[in-house]
Amino acid sequence: MQNLAPPASLWRPSGATKIELLASATVALVCVGLIVYPLFFLLAESINVGDPQTFPPKDIGIDNFIDLSLDLTVLLNTAYVAIAATAMAIAAGFVLAWMLTRTNVPGKALLERLLEIPFYLTPLVGALAWSILAAPKSGFLNQLLVTVVGVSDLLDIYTPFGIAWVMALFEGTVAFVMISAVMKSMDPSLEESSRVTGAGKLRTLFKITLPLVLPGLLGAIVFVFAEMLGSFAAALVLGLPGRFFVVTTAIWQYTLSYPPEYGKASALGLALFGVMFATLSFYRWMVRRGTFATISGKAFQPRSIDMGRARYGLAAICWLYVFVAVILPIAALLLTSCLRFATVIVDQMSFTLQNYETALTLDAVRSALTNSLELGIGVATVGVFVMAVLVWIIYRSRLPGRGAVEYVVMFPQSVPRMVFGLALLTAWLNIPIPLYGTLWVLAIAYFTVLMPLGVRTLSGVVLQIDKSLEECAQVCGATWAYRMRTITVPLLRPGLVAAWLLIFIASVREIGVSIYLMGPNSKVIAPAIVSSWSSAGTELTAAMAMIQTAAVLLAVLLLLSLTAKYFKGA
Repeated sequence: MQNLAPPASLWRPSGATKIELLASATVALVCVGLIVYPLFFLLAESINVGDPQTFPPKDIGIDNFIDLSLDLTVLLNTAYVAIAATAMAIAAGFVLAWMLTRTNVPGKALLERLLEIPFYLTPLVGALAWSILAAPKSGFLNQLLVTVVGVSDLLDIYTPFGIAWVMALFEGTVAFVMISAVMKSMDPSLEESSRVTGAGKLRTLFKITLPLVLPGLLGAIVFVFAEMLGSFAAALVLGLPGRFFVVTTAIWQYTLSYPPEYGKASALGLALFGVMFATLSFYRWMVRRGTFATISGKAFQPRSIDMGRARYGLAAICWLYVFVAVILPIAALLLTSCLRFATVIVDQMSFTLQNYETALTLDAVRSALTNSLELGIGVATVGVFVMAVLVWIIYRSRLPGRGAVEYVVMFPQSVPRMVFGLALLTAWLNIPIPLYGTLWVLAIAYFTVLMPLGVRTLSGVVLQIDKSLEECAQVCGATWAYRMRTITVPLLRPGLVAAWLLIFIASVREIGVSIYLMGPNSKVIAPAIVSSWSSAGTELTAAMAMIQTAAVLLAVLLLLSLTAKYFKGA
């Protein structure tokens, strides 16, 4: 048969393909400029053994990496805190997920929503709350113990275990969410078969449930461990008073020293990234070794295990966790923010709203809150549409290299925010455009580090949309832009709303990048809270933390109301 295909040399892209090529080329340039370019500066600074403020470096060597041996204590501190926090977070997340997804615990719908709140409170707020609750001598709980039972200084949150405790509570909530999702999708007939053969509930849990959710559990372990390695706020607030440093706080100290030791900070950052990369590689190797499929073409309906009277005890455990992780910290912050001086003795309490008035009238605080809200709205509004186009290119176009684009875009997720903030700092300090210290550089940084969040949120929705809808419009002659505007974007509406709110929340609570890139006229709320904690009273800092928490929680309520409205009208 005669080949009727035109020669490759005569091939020209159609109008739609030209647009796709232009969009993909633009995305590639953005990825290179926003992700690869800062990391190049980080690598260059790590081998700079001369003047840290000279770029390109004149003296090159590996002394900064050799000096990591001198920071062995810092590395061991980081390993201890990260492992301890991950163990506590995974253990709590697994137990809570099992109780709320596989058993008939009463009030499970409400409990699931409450157990997600620590993620929105942010680790910074949690660290401040627990410093108020369990500080030696002055902590509310220690004062209460002295008053009630005469025991003093029983609790001390300014310890490695205290740091790990706070990190597990406020950064490990994601473990509960990830493990719950896996357990909800597991066929319950496997557990029922185990119980029919005579196995008890606990034996079924460890012999059937745990092995079958192993991929999700491993994924949660890797993700949470990466979060713990890159944690900064809790280690700063609770570790600095006792001179206990982890990698992120050591990096911060190196950049604050005079002259700044960017080389050592960059080497530490790359070492931290190396550990995270090795962890991710181990996870992929473990998952490839076994077969864990439990969902087939056979339909199933999730059923709960009847725990009898024990379900009330399980519910009590869930409510105890909610009390420790949500109610107690918020109550401590709220009470402290309304006191003239912090005390647990009722007769000595003097209530006032002056702390809120001061926080809202201080120019630095007011401008920081305003800047955070403006950045959150701006980055979320612009970013969500750019990310929607990016997701379409990755999952809908047939252009070569779209897989590589996805890997580049997701790269910031594998790098701790503090490390990526350091990379952005070195990059923008050496660029001739005067953006450093402005809101523009913060907006660019937020967009860069939050790109994986937006892509992951929207990708699940895009994959649920049948390609035939767009293909039919294309056959009818609709252009790419028209298809996006009339078909793809309307169908993506719930995902766009969810991504917008998540990006907004993440922008308002961002600290790892902000602490490096903000300037005198571009302050944001999270670093401003840290500054208040180090220089002002606890009461004013608590008021600022409550203001930030209120802004984030209002955003969450808006997310729930808008998504409920859109899903109802769908």
